[in-house]
Amino acid sequence: MKKTEKRPQPAPLDIHRLLSAHFGPLHWWPGETPFEVMVGAILTQNTAWTNVEKAIAALKAEGLLDPAALAAADPDLLRRLIRPSGYYNQKAERLLLFVRWLLDKPWRGSLDALRRADTADLRERLLALKGIGPETADSILLYALDHPVFVIDAYTRRIFSRLGLTAPDATYADLQEWFVSRLPADRALFNEFHAQIVYLGKDYCRKEPRCGECPLSGFCADGGRRN
Repeated sequence: MKKTEKRPQPAPLDIHRLLSAHFGPLHWWPGETPFEVMVGAILTQNTAWTNVEKAIAALKAEGLLDPAALAAADPDLLRRLIRPSGYYNQKAERLLLFVRWLLDKPWRGSLDALRRADTADLRERLLALKGIGPETADSILLYALDHPVFVIDAYTRRIFSRLGLTAPDATYADLQEWFVSRLPADRALFNEFHAQIVYLGKDYCRKEPRCGECPLSGFCADGGRRN
């Protein structure tokens, strides 16, 4: 009986190096200012980034990509501007709650104060806000505030379960721990690695994957069965 050939089990850093060679520097997350990144992290919930870009452009045209201006904005106007991002009633409420929290004590609108804050404590404060879940909180922490946290998203879950490295039903916390325990605590590394995962998920490891062209096909447990 012919034995099934076992594929090598790569370490996360091996995957990162392979994706670095394939994609080059990605400079993720798209946004001109840290506050724009924060707004984008909230608006991108349950929608494609192309829709978020339209909402961001509308907010920018109205001069609302500023915490104080956004907090004072007319809610009806805000809902109309962010309509392209979907769920605009919920997202308008979440944005207003977030900017009011940002402008309140102890931060008083200071992003430098947020950067200096203890990561675990700040994460808990973000998660206590209505509509801010782990992925949104971690995106704000990493991409806007330079805290060393690893962001987990649907692409991460799909790719690494297909690679046979993580369980398809692993929790967010379990997946995050899997990466953090195997990587040096380096903000720039976390940033670039997650960006690579996003690009791999969008371009290759889709719901209907393009395995033949994927830079990780040699490692993938599913690669021999998907084309």
